[in-house]
Amino acid sequence: MCGLWVAYEQATPKVNLNAADAETLRRDLFGIGAAKAKAIIAYRESNGSFTAVDELLEVKGIGKSLLEKNRDRLEVK
Repeated sequence: MCGLWVAYEQATPKVNLNAADAETLRRDLFGIGAAKAKAIIAYRESNGSFTAVDELLEVKGIGKSLLEKNRDRLEVK
């Protein structure tokens, strides 16, 4: 079972915070619903592209716990 989990994680594409639409954010990230997905996009539109995954903490409603649950699924390009 462990080998299957590793294979699944490697096959799961990362979510690019600078390109993902609201539906992708909501679907592919833990604990992100429609409101938080819209907040991420609004932050990106107001402040420009994310320069680091940790910058997600600047978005209202995103805390350290939520960031850590999703860190392995996120990237910034």
